[in-house]
Amino acid sequence: MGGIPTTPDRARIMRRTATGLLVAMAALFVISGQWVEVHPAWGFVRAFAEAAMIGGLADWFAVTALFRRPLGLPIPHTAIIPENKDRIADTMASFLQDNFLTPAVVARRMQDMNLARAAGEYLAAPSQGETGARLRAGAGELLAEFLESLDPERLGTQVRGGLKALAAKVEVAPLLGQMLTAAIADKRHLPLMDSAIRWAGLTIEANEGLIRAMIHDKANGLVRWTGLDERLANAVLDGLYKLLAEVLIDPAHPLRGKLDEGLAKLANDLLHDAETREKIERMKNELLDNPAVSTWWIGVWERIRTSLIKTAREPGGGLGGQLTQSLAELGKVLRDDPRMQLQLNRFARRTAVGVATRYGGQIVRLVSETVRRWDARTVTDRIEGAVGRDLQFIRLNGTIVGGLAGVAIHAADVLL
Repeated sequence: MGGIPTTPDRARIMRRTATGLLVAMAALFVISGQWVEVHPAWGFVRAFAEAAMIGGLADWFAVTALFRRPLGLPIPHTAIIPENKDRIADTMASFLQDNFLTPAVVARRMQDMNLARAAGEYLAAPSQGETGARLRAGAGELLAEFLESLDPERLGTQVRGGLKALAAKVEVAPLLGQMLTAAIADKRHLPLMDSAIRWAGLTIEANEGLIRAMIHDKANGLVRWTGLDERLANAVLDGLYKLLAEVLIDPAHPLRGKLDEGLAKLANDLLHDAETREKIERMKNELLDNPAVSTWWIGVWERIRTSLIKTAREPGGGLGGQLTQSLAELGKVLRDDPRMQLQLNRFARRTAVGVATRYGGQIVRLVSETVRRWDARTVTDRIEGAVGRDLQFIRLNGTIVGGLAGVAIHAADVLL
């Protein structure tokens, strides 16, 4: 397949071009030598070819000597980069530290940079269109992969431990007392009371057989022989149904008042009675220590995690869309609020200066040690791959400039 040549390929093409030009100058020098007596112009051609060949050879030697020994000969001060790899590593590290990683340089370079506004413009821009779709998909997939990488049981245990530690620090009784007091004051407990009365009626109805059996067992033999136990059971059940119906229908029923008094006393005890509060705390701790609660929470967390993964991967929105929308809104705030930009830029600048101060030396050592660990061939190949094409231009220029200088010298010799 065709395409744009890579950097090593382009450097190789330029090296062949420069070498080809040098060979062409050598051929021109040989050819022009046979015609120099025919016409004076051939003298200028020969002078150009001779000087160009000398210039090209000199620059070939100079460029080659940087990376290897020309023709493999042990000429002093050649193969400069491989022979001085460690010194180059230290020089690069020192240059990096002196020009980029000092606190003063970092602070000065970041002084005029509005990183917050740039980040805001980027986050606010892709809320629509193809970029927004890619960002939503990427955010959703990233979130899903993060959730999948977590150990469900371990994370669930850690979350449960955190919630347990947090709940252990909170005294539940006063909170319950305040909630109950507020509910009674606003009459919000009445619907709950009605539901409790209905629940009591349904419970009695569902357990009539059990109640009749209990009354039958408690009755003596005479009562059972006369059949009064059945009448007694019917009377008890009818009385309970009637009482619950009256309490449910009559808002002013005395039993409701008793229930209100009992709830008010409970609220007061939760707030002010030390024994009640201690009992509630003990119940809370026993509940938190119950293994069944741990098992229940692990199941809840796993269902939450599975649901989040499924939602994150939903096409056309889901958590990825919500996350993208949130980032877009954050980007608008960063883009349009100068005060927030000032604060965030100041924070970023201080953070960068702090990193340069604390870790600048470590970064420099990392660069130096990394280059030192490279073998000489790796260093040579990487540097030559980065600047080799430009160095071949030096060879081309040296060939052409040398030829022009040769023409100028020959002209001066002829004319003077």
